[in-house]
Amino acid sequence: MNLEQARFNMIEQQIRPWDVLDAHVLHLLSVVRREDFVPPAYQALAFVDMEIPLPAGQCMLAPRVEARMLQDLGVQKHETVLEIGAGSGHMAALLAHRAHSVLTLEIDAGLAAMARTNLQRAGVHNAEVRHMDGSKGCIADAPFDVIVLSGSVAEVPTALLAQLRTGGRLGAIVGDAPVMRATIVTRAAEARFSSTQPWDTMAQRLLHFPEPSHFNF
Repeated sequence: MNLEQARFNMIEQQIRPWDVLDAHVLHLLSVVRREDFVPPAYQALAFVDMEIPLPAGQCMLAPRVEARMLQDLGVQKHETVLEIGAGSGHMAALLAHRAHSVLTLEIDAGLAAMARTNLQRAGVHNAEVRHMDGSKGCIADAPFDVIVLSGSVAEVPTALLAQLRTGGRLGAIVGDAPVMRATIVTRAAEARFSSTQPWDTMAQRLLHFPEPSHFNF
């Protein structure tokens, strides 16, 4: 398998057609080695347009979803980022190249260890992996400039919005199958938020976030 050709094809055939046109993001996808964050059994699928299975029943988001979220959040070099759901550490690596620092929370101990190892091996030193339930965020380290949920939730979590700095952005995939929408929420002022839903996708659920009842009485 020609890894560089596969990487080029991923960027040109999956990422660009999804309106990811930011030159910095595209360059990042060419230098952060996605294959180093994929479990050995799935190496051949590293650049395929799919969610790659991880241990503990979790998965990596599809490349185009990670890339579009990274672009739409517009992470800057001076900003601090909180990620919920470290997985294999790949999204944290992408974020770390754009941000001042990244704190990524992973509920599964095995995945947290995997992400930590992958990030260290990739030479990423400004991303910290913590083994903890991220559904309530991390109040001790708040506020954050950017919060990223690397998975889906039924609704935008208000507990995390409260941990955004004014001017900060939260990115999440919100809704229920078969239609989920990428949702970007900006904290415009202390008590004022604005949101956009620029694209549709599907993603695996993050654990321990509220699931509102759909029954009507």
